[in-house]
Amino acid sequence: MVPEEPAARILMVEDDAVIREATQLTLERHGYDVTTAEDGLEAIERFEKIHPDVVMLDIMLPGLDGISVCRRIRETSTVPIVMVSARGDALDVVLGLEAGADDYVTKPFDTQVLVARLRAVMRRAVSDPERPAPSAGSGVESFGDLELDREALEVRRSGQTVQLTPTELKLLIEFANNPGVVLSRSTLLQRVWDYEWGGDGRLVDVHLQRLRTKIGADRIETVRGFGYKLRA
Repeated sequence: MVPEEPAARILMVEDDAVIREATQLTLERHGYDVTTAEDGLEAIERFEKIHPDVVMLDIMLPGLDGISVCRRIRETSTVPIVMVSARGDALDVVLGLEAGADDYVTKPFDTQVLVARLRAVMRRAVSDPERPAPSAGSGVESFGDLELDREALEVRRSGQTVQLTPTELKLLIEFANNPGVVLSRSTLLQRVWDYEWGGDGRLVDVHLQRLRTKIGADRIETVRGFGYKLRA
């Protein structure tokens, strides 16, 4: 008999007791192992203890806010992070994404949308991105001083390893699969974030900004009015 795979571990950081308890019950009904935290400092302690598969992180928290918690986590981990904003405020969303979050939801959120977002970020973290067969017996592709090792899922710039989050890596691989081809925001949202419906272009813009900072600002070109392309 094949043993069942362990349930994915979610760390949910939420200071509102009603929302926290209701969401925990909902996620557990979907088969997740949920650990909760009420504030930022407790979130850091729980994160270091349980090593979750995904973090659901409210922006507005007592003490250490969600943005600061996200930055602390990103110092040591590329675990998927979904930020939660009560107001849907544009500044909150952008700050959360710039701090290293992979996606976000706004309160009040639809349960099915929340579960879909969590599943999507976890798929990006564990999946082996689709790729064409490597050439000349090597899984390493070069784009100027940038190297993409598809077998090891590693990126190097001028020989130095570049630490990318799973979302940033999948974004880069999507460009590498289409060198010189202009990819629109909607195409990237569908292929990288698994959005089959309309999504927020800020997800693409902020992640591209983070990716450019790590691999070189001129590596990905903006084609105004159309999208972005990787300089071959």
